[in-house]
Amino acid sequence: MSKENSQNSSSIDYLSDSNSDYLGDPDCPYCHGLGYVRQDLPLQHPDFGKLQICSCRENQITTQVKEHLYKLSHLDELSHLTFENFAQRGRFGILPRQADSLEQAFNQAQHFSRTLNGWLVLQGNYGCGKTHLAAAVANFAVSIGIPTLFITVPDLLDMLRFAYNDPDATFERRFEEIRSSELLIIDDFGTQNATAWAQEKLFQIINYRYINHLPLLVTTNLSDQDIDERIRSRLRDPDIVTHVIITAPDYRNPTGDMGYQDISAMDVSHHLNFSNFSLKETEKIPKSDLQSLKKAFQGSVSYSENPRGWIVILGDHATGKTHLAAAIANAQIDNEYPPIFITAIDLLDHLRATFNPNSTITLDRQFEKVRKARLLILDDLRTQAASPWAREKLYQLFDHRYMAELSTVITSSDSLEEMDPRLRSRILDRRLCKIFAITVPSFTG
Repeated sequence: MSKENSQNSSSIDYLSDSNSDYLGDPDCPYCHGLGYVRQDLPLQHPDFGKLQICSCRENQITTQVKEHLYKLSHLDELSHLTFENFAQRGRFGILPRQADSLEQAFNQAQHFSRTLNGWLVLQGNYGCGKTHLAAAVANFAVSIGIPTLFITVPDLLDMLRFAYNDPDATFERRFEEIRSSELLIIDDFGTQNATAWAQEKLFQIINYRYINHLPLLVTTNLSDQDIDERIRSRLRDPDIVTHVIITAPDYRNPTGDMGYQDISAMDVSHHLNFSNFSLKETEKIPKSDLQSLKKAFQGSVSYSENPRGWIVILGDHATGKTHLAAAIANAQIDNEYPPIFITAIDLLDHLRATFNPNSTITLDRQFEKVRKARLLILDDLRTQAASPWAREKLYQLFDHRYMAELSTVITSSDSLEEMDPRLRSRILDRRLCKIFAITVPSFTG
């Protein structure tokens, strides 16, 4: 006798290779103890001849699927990560805005775990708490009986690769198991090798869940521009995705990273702002020189309120250029995309460091991060003594930002005449760039 049954076929695939421990109820009037049935369907029906799990085994199957996914997820190793022990406030060395971002992420993760509605994307640097929140969602879901797969991207890809040679699980079955799990949590998206095969499999999984409106949680330390365009378009769909950027630093090293983009120097200049910039008049400073400082100050304040175009602040060492540039950056740190604040020398060092065989980031990716930043503040630009390679990279950087009209702040002790002529031609475009020349002598701002 046959009977319609809505059990997912992937569960049948998984259990069909198991041993006879998974037989049905011997008194069942439908399967008579076999554990499965075959529907009476027309020959042309796509499900003709397919086995269906009998209703007498549904509870057993559900339990086994949950246990199987729990084992794959290694959640027993993460069982201590819960909402109850997540510290969204009170961390040592954390700024108020960073605590706010943690609290927002915490609230959204709790809400997602209770509703499993739509997608949640948690974005932030290493150690900010993304994995803790993702595991807390998984542990809560499992506790209320939701079949959950929690997995990092490298493990997900390894699971698929190993399935090619696994006699107990075909690739198709394992792939279906991952993409159609009731709740899928992908942790550490972005650590995978970006091979064409890996990108395609990830897109297929994410696209399947997108089309079928299946709940998904993703954590990543990548910026949007570093994510495959097809995947990015789905992860940023405001109709189904809640996107939270965590700006908190690594809880293991809170004073070593203030939560800004990883090459930015905001951790050592977060105390520089407009309110503590000195404009005190002294008899030693001619009024015309003091006026140049006031104009630079007022121009910087105005720019910080709505960073559009370029501003260039010129002057001798220790005349307040770096203080003004950092104050602009600090006025923008609460934005969704914080500025990159860095000296030209440090930027070039970061780019050179990518040549190291042990580097985890390529030159192209590091350079692209800076080139496309919403607001780039490059302090202490000096092109006279730069090597040909350094001059070329700086020109490529500024040429792209000039053509794209991306907001940029430059400080330099070089005069315009001393700068690379290609860069000077961009700076002299008054349509895009404002120049402030500070003529006061060196002082401590």
